[in-house]
Amino acid sequence: MRKCRVSEFFTVPTDGPRQVIVLEDIYASLDGHRVLEGITFSLGEGIFLGVIGPNGAGKTTLIRVILGLVKPDRGVVRVMGLSPEELRHELHHIGYMPQQVLFDPLFPVSVYDVVMMGRTCCIGPLRFPRHADRDAVMESIKAVGLEGLEKRPIGELSGGQQKRAFLARALCLETRILLLDEPTSGLDYEAQENFMDLLARLKSEQGLSVIFVSHDVNVLARFADEVVCINRAMHLHGKPMEVLGSDRLKEAYRCEFDFLADVSMHERREE
Repeated sequence: MRKCRVSEFFTVPTDGPRQVIVLEDIYASLDGHRVLEGITFSLGEGIFLGVIGPNGAGKTTLIRVILGLVKPDRGVVRVMGLSPEELRHELHHIGYMPQQVLFDPLFPVSVYDVVMMGRTCCIGPLRFPRHADRDAVMESIKAVGLEGLEKRPIGELSGGQQKRAFLARALCLETRILLLDEPTSGLDYEAQENFMDLLARLKSEQGLSVIFVSHDVNVLARFADEVVCINRAMHLHGKPMEVLGSDRLKEAYRCEFDFLADVSMHERREE
């Protein structure tokens, strides 16, 4: 059985901030159609990077390229200094929460079982969880505030609690990088606020590097250290208010720009 361990990337001393994800001139296609072109940026260790863009901009494909699930037509991808082919041995450091987690709400799977699914790469195929795996699951459940609900069927939880359970699943490894694809979609305002406050606390406590895909520019203005705006190509990359207050958003959002401009102006007035 392979034991989860901290990658050498995180244990070797460094004099400056490490770039945990580096994309250079990425072009990617789906079903013969170009989805991404010329994407270049990096994610520094401990940084919360927000990714915005209109529907169909290629945001989810970008996440899948980073995970090695979509092979780019050209360009360089490095995660913890590794290529996507090499990354498969270090996936236990990457937590991923997709845009939609499909499950049968009537299927009797508990919160504990859902979170334990995140330990699969550490347990190995056709093997039983060890004490270390069970401890990691309970620690993750406690971290997201679901302690006492671990035996509850996932389908009986509220929407916000389900999101926290899936976040716990993404965190129950030696997770150092967290990739979140619109994780607050479908939640009401209060549940979104609770989720974001929880995420900000976990990022600080666990030293996480985060890529957060969202349509909610208000959220990113408040929580992100940096924001990238893409619409097939990359239009902007910088501090949240530099990006959200830029006239160049019109190039990326076109008809959606008026809404974004109103939001960014409102945020600037509140500063």
